Amino acid sequence: MSAQSILIVEDEPLIAMMIEDFLDVLGKSVAGSADTVEGAVAIIADGGVDAAILDVNLRGGEKSFPIAEVLAQKGIPFVFATGGSHDTVAEQFRDRPTLPKPFTMDGVSKALDALGTASAA
Repeated sequence: MSAQSILIVEDEPLIAMMIEDFLDVLGKSVAGSADTVEGAVAIIADGGVDAAILDVNLRGGEKSFPIAEVLAQKGIPFVFATGGSHDTVAEQFRDRPTLPKPFTMDGVSKALDALGTASAA
C-alpha cells in the first residue's frame, strides 16, 4: 500500500501538529486535520484521503468510530490512536492497527506500514 495523503483526526492541536511533522519527515502529505467527527467526514467527502490516523477519544466525549465507518465504506485504511488498551476500540474495528500514545516517529511509521496488511473493508 502506498498511502501518501493522510487524514489526521486529533483533538489536541499540539499532538496533531506533531503528527503532521512526523508525516512530513516520513514523506507523506496531510490530507487534512480535524478535531470532530463532522470535520473529518467533510474532509473525507472532499476526497484525496489515502489513509487516516484516528484518535479514539475526541473532545466532549465524542468517539471517532463514525469516521471509521465512513472510511471502511470507502475502502480507505486507517489506524486508531489511543492512550488506552486495544479494548477501547469498538469491537467491529479491533482488526485494525493501533498507534499507542505517546507517539513516536517510529510508531507512526510502523502504524502506517501496518495499513498495507490490514483489511480495507
